[in-house]
Amino acid sequence: MEKDTIAKEQIPISKVRAHLEILAVSAKLGVTSFGGPIAHLGYFHNEYIRRRKWLNEQDYADIVALCQFLPGPASSQVGIAVGIVRAGMLGGLTAWLGFTLPSVIALVLFALLLQGFDIGSAGWIHGLKVVAVAIVVQAVLGMGQKLAPDRNRATIAVLVAAVTLLWQTAISQVLLIGIAGIAGMFLYKNTKIPNTTNLSIPISRSVGMLSLGVFFGLLILLPSLRQIVHIEWLAMFDSFYRSGSLVFGGGHVVLPMLEREVVPTGWVSKSDFLAGYGAAQAVPGPLFTFAAYLGTMIGGVKGAIIATIAIFLPAYLLVVGALPFWHTLRKSVKVQGALVGINAAVVGILLAALYNPLWITAILAPVDFVLATLLFVMLVFWKLPPWVVVISGAIGGMLIS
Repeated sequence: MEKDTIAKEQIPISKVRAHLEILAVSAKLGVTSFGGPIAHLGYFHNEYIRRRKWLNEQDYADIVALCQFLPGPASSQVGIAVGIVRAGMLGGLTAWLGFTLPSVIALVLFALLLQGFDIGSAGWIHGLKVVAVAIVVQAVLGMGQKLAPDRNRATIAVLVAAVTLLWQTAISQVLLIGIAGIAGMFLYKNTKIPNTTNLSIPISRSVGMLSLGVFFGLLILLPSLRQIVHIEWLAMFDSFYRSGSLVFGGGHVVLPMLEREVVPTGWVSKSDFLAGYGAAQAVPGPLFTFAAYLGTMIGGVKGAIIATIAIFLPAYLLVVGALPFWHTLRKSVKVQGALVGINAAVVGILLAALYNPLWITAILAPVDFVLATLLFVMLVFWKLPPWVVVISGAIGGMLIS
């Protein structure tokens, strides 16, 4: 009896230790992971797989494949999934918190600085906008080569870009993604299905179904509640939740989604929006923490908390919901084909954002184009870290102003 009592007392302690370990490791990654989602996955592999051996190579590859399949911030979702496999659903939350909090704090402080000192017209702020142009050009080229390399997918991308620019509403992007998915099902019905293993998931299918139900329920109900109950925090939660739910293809695609939500409503000016997006490139961690900057500009620290939770909540719900069904989903030819079409559409949406709002707001004179070109060369050919490029852009903006 005495031994049983001791064992029972030790269980909570071991769980606490596991969560503290996850928090410490993920926070370390959150402070040091520069370079965007692809680089983040490399940092994760080195820390979680090589050093700590929390998963084997194939299980990690399966988790990466799942998170690239789902909408949302892929690197954050991989961290959440690793945390779930390690210590259950709460472990996923702990891993997300550690990885996300450092960049959230940095961007909240930047937003408060921007508001407190009225520096929106400073030269270095304009330099951050030019930085955003260079980084999105790099993203469009890289994603285009990977996600739209053939005639059909390139055509989907260009058509989506054209419609996005000519029909600028919040619903247009959702419809275009849906249509591209249907087109992909027909055009790529012979997509090769990758090999998988039986990844051990500590979540039942019933919990997965419940999580997916909450995800779709909020996606459907929040816009209606927003129309009925005119409360700013609810409207914010709806805007950021929908943005986090519909972003395929990586963090840069959140730019046009969020721009449609916060600029036309008057919450954030186009100038402040682009300055924050440029600053977000300089901090480690997920690009989705750009929402913390926007939330601060809208409603202070409270707004940052609402925006951050709202934009990341879909990522968590989708990972919890999809993990138990991943092997079934991955073997579906129709699902794989739809994803091919959706990814091509994502390239088009980002291409449209490169022109509006980025290009027309930041490239105002030949000297701006020269600065953007230099920054692009630093990123692509010199392969300098993004934070170096951001600082260079800010200095360049001060010089040309």
